[in-house]
Amino acid sequence: MGWLSKALSGNLGQKLIMSLTGLFLISFLLEHLLSNLLLLKSDGADFNAYAEFMKTNPVIQAAEYILFGGFIVHIIYAAIITAKNKKARPQGYAYNNASANSSWFSRNMGLSGSMVLIFLIVHLKSFFVPHKITHSATTTIYDDAIITFGNVPYTLFYVAAMVLLAFHLNHGFQSAFQTLGLRHPKYTPFIKKLGTAFAILVPAGFAAIPLYICFIR
Repeated sequence: MGWLSKALSGNLGQKLIMSLTGLFLISFLLEHLLSNLLLLKSDGADFNAYAEFMKTNPVIQAAEYILFGGFIVHIIYAAIITAKNKKARPQGYAYNNASANSSWFSRNMGLSGSMVLIFLIVHLKSFFVPHKITHSATTTIYDDAIITFGNVPYTLFYVAAMVLLAFHLNHGFQSAFQTLGLRHPKYTPFIKKLGTAFAILVPAGFAAIPLYICFIR
């Protein structure tokens, strides 16, 4: 298995792992958004029932370990690739017109990813930790969501994080398919449009929930 370890430790192997874990996390985002839309129902019964199912179902609990593993692997390899890119970048790079060849977000995926990670830590501390780790929550997760999203600074922080996530997803989605070799004159334009649509609609859906709870509900 030495050849496999060597292949995965190379630049292409590392980018492949980043792509596969990224696509895996993208699929989770879609599922998470669909479940969060239950927050828009006024009584919260369906959301609480869903949360209880997620908390007690053994298959879901096993899947959560896989999900966290995917996050950790994605973060580690993102850090490795970012460090390699910085080390390999010529000193004169800053003086070249880099913006003519790529967007700011495509050149700073590590930075936007780090900001999204900070948001994720805060978000997990607000909901996942008290309800699933410490069991210190004194109210239902629906009530906690209403209280938390009713806080204007938190909601604005959440929305700002979703904006960063949108740019991160837009570049990451297309890069993942490129790394996997799924490029074709006939299908690449569709993949780009699909990636852009996903990067806009999913973060917008997430952002709309706290905005509705905070300012309209």
